[in-house]
Amino acid sequence: MSFNNSAFNDGDAIKVQQLSKCYPLYHHPKDRLKQFLWPHRWLGIRQYYRELWALRDINLSIRKGEVVGIVGQNGSGKSTLLQLICGTLTPTHGQVSVDGRIAALLELGAGFNPEFTGRENIHMNATILGLTPSEIEQKIERIIDFSGVRDFIDQPVKTYSSGMYVRLAFSVAISVDPDILIIDEALSVGDGAFARKSFMRIMEMRDAGKTILFCSHSLFQVESLCARAIWINRGEIMMDGDSAQVVTAYQAFLDKNSPTSTTAYKSDDDAVENNDQSENNSRTTALAAVSNSAHFKKVKLYIDGKHTEQAVAYSEQSQIMVHVHFLSDQNLPCPTVGVTLSTQDGRIISSAATWEDNFHVNRDADGCGKICLRIDQVPLLKGDYFVSAYLLCERGLHIYDSIENIITLNIKQTGRLQGFFPIPHTWLNDNQ
Repeated sequence: MSFNNSAFNDGDAIKVQQLSKCYPLYHHPKDRLKQFLWPHRWLGIRQYYRELWALRDINLSIRKGEVVGIVGQNGSGKSTLLQLICGTLTPTHGQVSVDGRIAALLELGAGFNPEFTGRENIHMNATILGLTPSEIEQKIERIIDFSGVRDFIDQPVKTYSSGMYVRLAFSVAISVDPDILIIDEALSVGDGAFARKSFMRIMEMRDAGKTILFCSHSLFQVESLCARAIWINRGEIMMDGDSAQVVTAYQAFLDKNSPTSTTAYKSDDDAVENNDQSENNSRTTALAAVSNSAHFKKVKLYIDGKHTEQAVAYSEQSQIMVHVHFLSDQNLPCPTVGVTLSTQDGRIISSAATWEDNFHVNRDADGCGKICLRIDQVPLLKGDYFVSAYLLCERGLHIYDSIENIITLNIKQTGRLQGFFPIPHTWLNDNQ
């Protein structure tokens, strides 16, 4: 494994050549000792284990300033690839070359000493990441402020919650001003407010031309953050290219290989069916719950002007209206709203979003907002569909709150057309 610059073309940040990683799997602990003591015999190699190839012959180059998403199912080899790039694993075969300082958000806090205080762990981890003592002293207050754990910074980290671990580790990692930032699902552990702040920081680094590898199961975030994506399956690269195309292909693969799900569910507090009494709840209590964040207060579905539990609509006739009420921290930019229509097996067939339509969402001085999505002459063919709603940050990246599968929408039609939706068309007699 190499970390020299000679293997690079101009502009490469990471170059991976014929990279493979194999793990030996022993059926019994004693087999590990046997393999160590008697690795050979007269007629060849004696093997007391079976091989698990996490990666096989991976080749890729990542240019400086690229933001690359990595997708794949659990066990596909994504994390192994990232750890090999970071140097925390040694490859079985192949070579990794890196040009620049790396900050890796893999298993956040894994390098923390639980007996040390937060402050002591900042010094230790920042030193490992390459900061000098004077640089650490210049940055430590900003690290503590960003993490939001100042009240506990001089307590042993073994007393921290997992969320506090994440916030402190992320704050240390980004403080080194890395050339390459590697993120492996780390941000999913933090709370909503910190996750938003983290995404904003990542966007700043992206805009500053940093190289970013972003591994996530959130295909929405991968497509939103990354111009390029790599799909890995069973240790091999299945597709590498434009993020929208890769995400579409990977989603089709998941749809084909995932069991059908027909279970609809409601959000906390029965957001679909909140009655008028909920409007009279204490605004002070409600607003306190959304400090540095936002959440849904009510989502209702109307068909042809009537609120209905049956949700029966008629293809190309009925009008559907989705009414959304939310609460948000008035000190943050106003949230954005997205609504999706999906099939019973989970495939999203259409969506609408305020940030895509450049629609300005109004809210009052207390952070309360109301918005309605209207769909005239609903363009769906017969079948059952799920409606879901999402509340996101102002850039449509970080999800504050979601209510998936709010209600089953049953579409009826008079004709016998097949599919999900009709398309505009014209029949003509062909005279040629």
